[in-house]
Amino acid sequence: MPAGRPREFDVAKATDRAMTLFWRRGYDGTSLFDLTEALGISRPSLYAAFGSKQGLFRKVLDRYLEGPSRYVVEALKAPSARQVAEQLFYGAIKLNTNSRHPGCLMVRDAQACGTEAEMVKRELAAKLLEGERAIANRFRRAKIDGDLPGDCNPADLARYVRSVVYGLAVQAAAGATAKELRKVADLALQAWPRNKKRIRAS
Repeated sequence: MPAGRPREFDVAKATDRAMTLFWRRGYDGTSLFDLTEALGISRPSLYAAFGSKQGLFRKVLDRYLEGPSRYVVEALKAPSARQVAEQLFYGAIKLNTNSRHPGCLMVRDAQACGTEAEMVKRELAAKLLEGERAIANRFRRAKIDGDLPGDCNPADLARYVRSVVYGLAVQAAAGATAKELRKVADLALQAWPRNKKRIRAS
């Protein structure tokens, strides 16, 4: 069989350009015309590579989680549960107060509205739940290891941590500075559950 005609653009670079556009304008605020102009491709080429605007957004979301939001995966490798939370908080602050970034893509597009955006909201809800479960699993291991007290609920603690992370993103979008947000993170960490048995043993 003859070889298929090669694409006239780099899919990875196109995805990065689309990520910048969705990030700055949101899903609702980004039209197909905006995407084809920014990517320098025709609609048929966009459909051939990504299937649809929604398909392109899925690729963008994966790229975002692997790139700018990679700090979440790295935080889960921290040696203690408290350090996991600390790295998540400070990672969120760093991302959301970076002048080169327009805040949190996931927070921005979770507020998308309209019929077309329903898929985006479901996709984001699934990703957010997946992230929360990963944190809860990490906290379960910490509880087994004695790093968290026996009466601690890992799922509730994970939900608390994610609530703080996204609260920081919303505050940053409203103009809060990195210094102000670090004070919020420090207050949240003061409420961290401590293993009383371990404290007495030390």
